Amino acid sequence: MALAQETLYTEQDYYNIPENTRAELINGHIIYNQAAPARIHQRILGELYTVINNYIRSKNGPCQVYPAPFAVKLRDDRNTIVEPDISVICDKNKLTDRGCTGAPDWIIEIVSPSNSSHDYITKLNLYSDAGVREYWIVDPDTKNIFVYHFEKEKFNARPYTFDDKIEVGIYDDLSIDFSTLVI
Repeated sequence: MALAQETLYTEQDYYNIPENTRAELINGHIIYNQAAPARIHQRILGELYTVINNYIRSKNGPCQVYPAPFAVKLRDDRNTIVEPDISVICDKNKLTDRGCTGAPDWIIEIVSPSNSSHDYITKLNLYSDAGVREYWIVDPDTKNIFVYHFEKEKFNARPYTFDDKIEVGIYDDLSIDFSTLVI
């Protein structure tokens, strides 16, 4: 008796998903984001986007910041496309009409209770392997932020809280003071 074949999806399948449907393609599997993000999730996203965007604009920097939904094709393997909550891309050659092809320099994910392992495990490994320089996991429930620096020789992770001021590793002079954010 033949075993059932596992269906693996491609980049083309991802782009054929209806426009108003939030989903990611991870290693050939389509992961649907069923629930709309909570208000606190969106509030944190808006606050962080504003701080980062204002910083980049004030410096006339080459980087650009994009909030979700924004498609990021991490590698050229055509079977992994994610939608980070915030993506900062400093190489304009990675930007396409459809999003980003290649690893962003900095990614921030804001944890939703229904899919926390997705951010803490699956995406952590994807981003590390793809060459993302810095990855932040912001957890509104625990009021913790975990900052991962992947450029260093040794894996470096630091825990913070919503009371802390956090230095951004990809910039020399940007810190985000979570205690001053309006969340």
